[in-house]
Amino acid sequence: MNKAAEIALFLHLLGVAIWIGGMVFAHFCLRPALEDLSPQLRLPLWESVFGRFFNWVGVSVLAILLSGALLMVYFGGSHANWQLHTMMGLGILMMLIFGHLRFAVFPRIRRAVQAQNWPNGARAVGTVRRLVVINLVLGVVTIGVAVLSRGF
Repeated sequence: MNKAAEIALFLHLLGVAIWIGGMVFAHFCLRPALEDLSPQLRLPLWESVFGRFFNWVGVSVLAILLSGALLMVYFGGSHANWQLHTMMGLGILMMLIFGHLRFAVFPRIRRAVQAQNWPNGARAVGTVRRLVVINLVLGVVTIGVAVLSRGF
């Protein structure tokens, strides 16, 4: 593997670690810790957390897309093995879900917090939770495909 591919792989894995790790933290650590807070405290906190996290994920998505494209070319482009095409397809699906979260659902949370409309905010946070679980499962499957396709 040449230096460009090694750097691309590093950036790719770093982006994946930030994205998947952040979802694990938010879903399994932060969400349960916030359950006992009132909506007036919980929802502004979620808005702040999502605002920061979605910025990190946005940068990660760009790194994953660019490095993934370079790696796909390096490993044969359209002639790459089915595992690489599967990872690419799952990754694109995850990115589309993230785009929906960032540009459709998150603004609903922001508007609800600004209007102090706690029921609407809670529904939007519930949507985030469900879509994060889907993306987390897709991410774990993608990692599984990557590791199991190595042929150790």
